[in-house]
Amino acid sequence: MAKSRSTTRKTGKTRQQYAALPIRFDARGEMEVLLLTSRGTHRWVIPKGWPMPKITPAAAAAREAYEEAGLEGIIQPATPIGLYHYAKALAHRALNIEVSVFVLRVSRQLDHWPEQAERETAWFTPDHAAELVAEPELAAILRSVKLLANQAA
Repeated sequence: MAKSRSTTRKTGKTRQQYAALPIRFDARGEMEVLLLTSRGTHRWVIPKGWPMPKITPAAAAAREAYEEAGLEGIIQPATPIGLYHYAKALAHRALNIEVSVFVLRVSRQLDHWPEQAERETAWFTPDHAAELVAEPELAAILRSVKLLANQAA
């Protein structure tokens, strides 16, 4: 039986995750992106997680943004703007992860959310955010997000 696209997939030894790249515009119309710290290593990352049954990849990305950073908004466009890869360290091995990234146009950040006590969040310019993340492919996505968001508008 074939697995649906909303369950965790393996392609060889690579597993799939979905991420939200939260964006907003300040009073001057300049784009900002939200980064948050990971629970284990406290590195700057974007909200991401595993596929969920009966939930589209875009909706899974939006749910992770809510759970990890208290964000509400609209995924736009509904297709990923890019991919990046990283190795997730587990107790006895590392998993190779491919992350599909969706733009989340943030309407608000809640005062309270499920993982608030476990993470820090901060808004940055896309270029500054690119300097803070460890994954080169994610940094490239952050540097290009202004152009991608303008094309999708």
